[in-house]
Amino acid sequence: MGSLRVRFGLLIGSAAALVVLAAGGLYWALTAAERTLDSTLEAQVRLELIAELSGRLTEFGLAAVEAVGENPSRPERLANARDEVDRALNAVDEGLNRAVAQSDAIIDRTQYAARSRPLARLRAARVMLDRQVAQIQREPEAAKRSDAIRGALNAFGAVTGQPLTFLVEAERRGVEVASAQARALAGRLRIVALAVAVLAVVVLVLVQRILTRPLLRRIEDIRAGAAAIGRGELDTRLPVAAHDELGLLVAGFNRMAARLKRREERIAAARAALEETVAQATAELRAANSRLEEIDRSRRRFFADVSHELRTPLTVILGECDLAARSPETPDSFRPVIATIRKRALRLHRRVGDMLRIARSESGQIELERRPVSLAGVLSEAVENCASEAKRRRIALSFEPSETDVEIQADPEWLRQIVEGLIDNALRHAAGATSVRVVLSARRDGAEVTVADDGAGFPEEAETLFERFRRGGNSSPAQGFGIGLALARWVVERHDGTIRLSSGGSEERGARVTLELPAEAREDAA
Repeated sequence: MGSLRVRFGLLIGSAAALVVLAAGGLYWALTAAERTLDSTLEAQVRLELIAELSGRLTEFGLAAVEAVGENPSRPERLANARDEVDRALNAVDEGLNRAVAQSDAIIDRTQYAARSRPLARLRAARVMLDRQVAQIQREPEAAKRSDAIRGALNAFGAVTGQPLTFLVEAERRGVEVASAQARALAGRLRIVALAVAVLAVVVLVLVQRILTRPLLRRIEDIRAGAAAIGRGELDTRLPVAAHDELGLLVAGFNRMAARLKRREERIAAARAALEETVAQATAELRAANSRLEEIDRSRRRFFADVSHELRTPLTVILGECDLAARSPETPDSFRPVIATIRKRALRLHRRVGDMLRIARSESGQIELERRPVSLAGVLSEAVENCASEAKRRRIALSFEPSETDVEIQADPEWLRQIVEGLIDNALRHAAGATSVRVVLSARRDGAEVTVADDGAGFPEEAETLFERFRRGGNSSPAQGFGIGLALARWVVERHDGTIRLSSGGSEERGARVTLELPAEAREDAA
């Protein structure tokens, strides 16, 4: 019994043997009980048939008395009574024959054969009485007929009484014997059931002590070992108690634990090396971040300083241009040149202002001054300021206000500047554009401002244009520094709004920039 297959085979064979034994015993018990019950029921049926026969014989005697009387009321009654007696005799005879055919015991066959003689006597008594009645009916005197029928009935009763009593007693004894057999069978079945139960309990106890308990103990050891491995106790090993399937499983478990131990050691060494590498890389990244932060601070200082240094001479140039333009001594041939100088200086002044705003926005030095603002007025002013540039470039610039003006909480100067910047971007960068439209749409919770052109549209990487100093592929340094959209996003987000870029579909070409501005500012943003 070194293999679990053999043990389980013996267990299954024992269980199957017990099941077959129990099924055989149950089948035998049911067959015996059915046979005993059938014999009891048949004996009871025969008793009822004999009782019916007795009643039919009595009715036949009464019918005979009536038939020999002076005034018989129903002449056919005697014939009917005779037929009923014959039918009852035949029924009892058939019951006895059926019992003889179903029984295999010689004693039962002998007893059933002995009962056929009383039936023959009863049949002969019925025939004899029938003949006597026929003879008595031919007697003309009523007194003699009465005496004769009385004597015939006495003789009929003497002849039929003993056979009927014999048949009744024989069937009663048969019922009692069948009942006794049923009780004996029940007693034997109880003894057999008790013996089978005891045997089953003994077999189960033996199986539990010999097979189940050791298996469960070894399985519990394996479970405990697996739990220990799960807790990280990789030195856990299990004893190999037997060379069976569980023994092979335990051996495999021990080999797995050993491999996990070696792998854990390699992982620990690799982790230590990785932590050292990560520490070195982290130190290098920190140093690089420090250098980048210093470079970024230097860049912001550079933009701020350059912006401050350029704003003063540009202001002087603008002022001199204004004085020269207003002076009557300035020749007329110089005035277009002065106007061009002023326009270029004003544009450069605007770009310097944008650079200064970007530098201040990165350092958090800009504060918005919000107040109720008519959005239509701000957009109209921005369009008006860009009208001359649009006319010079021969691009139609238009403003499409909404049916009702929209008032929002905003900084009007910042909004005007970013809208001017978006219009200026459309005028300078929209290749092949012929028109630029500024559309104001009222919404339930604010307003939507769209700056659209009919040019070539945005490139595929449109979202990257929001990065600082990022310009389109066709842009040149003379067309700007790439800070307009970055500044616009910064301002719109400070107004709790959103900005998005999109290009026209198949039916409409061009680029569009959409600003969504809420009507009221959030308290936390304010």
